[in-house]
Amino acid sequence: MTHVVAEPCIECKHTDCVTVCPVDCFHEGENFLAIDPDECIDCGACVPQCPVDAIFPEFELPERWSEYLELNERLSQVWPVLSTKKDALAGAASWGSVQSKREQLSEAPGPGTEA
Repeated sequence: MTHVVAEPCIECKHTDCVTVCPVDCFHEGENFLAIDPDECIDCGACVPQCPVDAIFPEFELPERWSEYLELNERLSQVWPVLSTKKDALAGAASWGSVQSKREQLSEAPGPGTEA
């Protein structure tokens, strides 16, 4: 079992979740975080830390975001591990409540990193 970062994270990228992860399973993209399902130990510590409610246990992932299970798996293989807190993206406050923002997801690695 794993946890999954879903659409609400896009263009927000709050990293409070990263600081409580005991196994460093978060990976950083330009405007999104992904969880490596092979590293996640399903502890759930990250879920209450997300201010936009973007993290779900795999079995509770809303159907409308089912593609994020595969996205997390694929992107975590090419993005670098993130184990320290960073500031949220500049527009996070306005993007937090935006619905249907899948088209905004960048598959580029996080700034200042190389995949």
